[in-house]
Amino acid sequence: MNTYFVEKAKMILAGVSIHTTNEAEMGPDGGLSQLWETYFQSNIAGQIATVNPEYIYALYTDYESDASGAYTVVIGHEVAEERHIEGRQLEEGELEESKLEESQLVENQFTYAAVPESKYMVFTTKKGPVFEVVAQAWEEIWAYFKESGEVRTYTGDFEIYDSRNFDPADTQVEIYIAIE
Repeated sequence: MNTYFVEKAKMILAGVSIHTTNEAEMGPDGGLSQLWETYFQSNIAGQIATVNPEYIYALYTDYESDASGAYTVVIGHEVAEERHIEGRQLEEGELEESKLEESQLVENQFTYAAVPESKYMVFTTKKGPVFEVVAQAWEEIWAYFKESGEVRTYTGDFEIYDSRNFDPADTQVEIYIAIE
């Protein structure tokens, strides 16, 4: 798997969310596949003003502890930081205060999540069936960080899917892992 490092500015995502664990996702009670169905049925990009609507993000945040604890997944799109909630514009600092445990605001069925500015180690999957290559990449990422000198921050990791050329049977995904 190819890797590189990048610094990313803070961004805001709007999408659908679930709170889960890796253990639950490996068994019959996993909810991520249903969350993806909900995302595709919701037409989020058609209902809100998005930045680069062709990019679909799967954000992992609100980590309880580390890769073995509970976390929140938000699937959606980047939105401009200035937006309206319940007919009003957010006040300065209000989004900062909300950081998804801290960073979640729910408007209708959408969750708004703040992805903090961070240094990221980016892992690029091989090409193949999306659920297969992404699952394999996460296993490699977990193994890498068990032995690595790099330290994960567990503040907000995400996958980026490019919907312009998306073929679920043959795709490649970038996974951004926040590090110190």
